[in-house]
This record gives sequence, structure tokens and C-alpha cells, in this order.
Amino acid sequence: MTNLEKYLSLLGEHYDGLLLTSAVSRKYCAEFNIDEGAAIVTKNGCRYFTDSRYIESAQNNLKGFEVRMVSKDNGYMKQLNEAIADFGVKCLGFEEDYLTVAEFRDYEKNLNAALVPCQKELNAFRAVKEEYELERMRQAQAITDRAFTEVLGRIREGMTEKELAAELIYCLYKNGADDLSFKPIVVSGPNSSMPHGVPGERRLQKGDFITMDFGVIYRDYCSDMTRTVALGYATDEMKTVYETVLKAQLAGIAATKAGVTGQTIDGTARKIIADAGYGDCFGHGYGHCLGLEIHEAPYCNPSNDKPMPAGSVSSAEPGIYLPGKFGVRIEDCLIIKDDGVEILAHSPKELIIV
Repeated sequence: MTNLEKYLSLLGEHYDGLLLTSAVSRKYCAEFNIDEGAAIVTKNGCRYFTDSRYIESAQNNLKGFEVRMVSKDNGYMKQLNEAIADFGVKCLGFEEDYLTVAEFRDYEKNLNAALVPCQKELNAFRAVKEEYELERMRQAQAITDRAFTEVLGRIREGMTEKELAAELIYCLYKNGADDLSFKPIVVSGPNSSMPHGVPGERRLQKGDFITMDFGVIYRDYCSDMTRTVALGYATDEMKTVYETVLKAQLAGIAATKAGVTGQTIDGTARKIIADAGYGDCFGHGYGHCLGLEIHEAPYCNPSNDKPMPAGSVSSAEPGIYLPGKFGVRIEDCLIIKDDGVEILAHSPKELIIV
């Protein structure tokens, strides 16, 4: 079944058409990325609208869609209403998570169809990956692994976090990234106690923990990995915290398979950290799924009491953060299977001292 066919399967009782406005849903449905546009999906026909900058690419690559060009005098709203009339649409499912209030009001006022939110239903398809999607994510992770190996040789005492972040970004692109999954987190010393700290002017010093959280986009799909390394040496306390985080991550991975709830997976790792006396130092969830976006449902966190599905890809990223001192996070991404997991990352996880 194609992704377009998956979306068409939603049509029936609640809506007889889908209005796709987000880049991610258009990309998923069409299985090709056009930066700007909108699409309408019905059982009587599907149309994709974009402007002159992307029209040739859309015409050459979008299968299953009639491609139309918008212009100043023949804009999106006019052409959407033409499609609504041509395809006999009465009710459109729309993406409420990706519209501003102003955009929604504009559609509600000007489209000749009722609007019904359908984001949850659209997103549900992306939780379970097709094999081609998994292979792209394997390739994205391979790029990430190569970049990590290379950047380890570029870490120097006295360089700033910003400089190390620049080196890491260079290595990611050099090794084949199409884009970055997100702005890399590169934090050191006391800054590493901030899980989403921003690289700054602090200079790396011996005895620092350096946390690097980064990923790439390869053929539209994301990778995500975190490694914490020590510069010069690590104290006994640093080693203890590191080993606790690693033990927690490995326990979480061992507990992960299809049918186990996100809550249970999170709790397995969280117990290791709590039993070691650091329970108050792990505030975020154990993991999130990813794919076309860096954060996708479902989640391995205390709130998710639903079973994780086979074919989903989730991060495994416990951490311990000691404000004013240091922090440690170790993250891999996993393909969840019926009998366990496939770990995408191949970078070493034992404590590295550079």
C-alpha cells in the first residue's frame, strides 16, 4: 500500500477529503519533498498545488497527483475550491497541529467545505515504518556514526563549544548529510548539566564532560544520537554517573520490544537511576520516536501506557544532570521488533576520554 493509499483509507464517515498543508504530511503522502504547497486528497481525485519555483519538480516526481501551479491571480484558495467542487467534497479533514489560528480562520471562512481536525489519524500511519524508510534511517545513522568518529579527533582543550559545534556540523555534512535533524547540542563542563543547552563561548578544559547530541536528515529521514565524552580525564564521580546512565540505557533497551508500553520501558531505565540515588536528576522521558520529524509519537515516557508497535523507531536516551557540575546522556535509536530491537547506532558507548 502506498502512503497515498493509506491516506485515502481514512476517507468515509467523518470526511470525504483531506487538506494537506504541512510539509511533513505532503512529503509523506506524495513520497517526495516539495518545499512549498498544499494538496487535496479525495477518492475522486488528488491535486497538488505549488508555485513556479517548484512546479517542474512537482510535475516530474509526484505520482498519483494532478499538479497545478498557483499564481497571484490563481491562488491556493481559488484552486482548492475548484477541486472541492470538481471532486464533490463536503467535509475536509485538516491538520490542526500545523495551522496558526489566522490560517485556520482563513480556510474556514473561504473554503466551500466543512473542516474537521484529523491530525491524530494522519500521524498514526507514520508510527510504523516501511522497509524503505528504515533503510534511509540506517543510512542516516551511518553518516552520524562516521561524523562522530571524525569529530573525536578534532576536540582540543581551549576550543569553544561553538567551535566544536562547527566542527561537528562540518563532519556531518562532509560524511553525507542532506541536512541536520536539529541544531546540535554541544555543551561542556557545568553546561553539560543542561539537557538542551546551547553551544556558547565556554572553552573546553581538561576534566570536562562534553555532551554532543546531533543527527542528520538523509533522503528526508532523521537520525539522532548523543554521546558524552571526557576531555583529559574523568573523576571517580564522573565515571560512576556515566556507568549508571549506561546501565540504565542498556536495561531500557533490553526491556524494549513490540507490545511493551512506553511507560514500562521508561520505568525500567528510570529505576536504575533512582536506585543509584540520582532519581531527581533525570527529568525528561527515556525516548521519543522519530522519522520524517525528529520527534514523533509514540513516546517511551511515563505518560504512555500504550504498547509500542513493531516497526517504530525510538530513541533510548536516559541522562543524569547535576546542576553546576556536569551531566551525562547516552542516546541510541532503535527499530522496535516483535522480539527485541535493532540498534541503529554503531558508535562505542563505553566512556571515551579524548
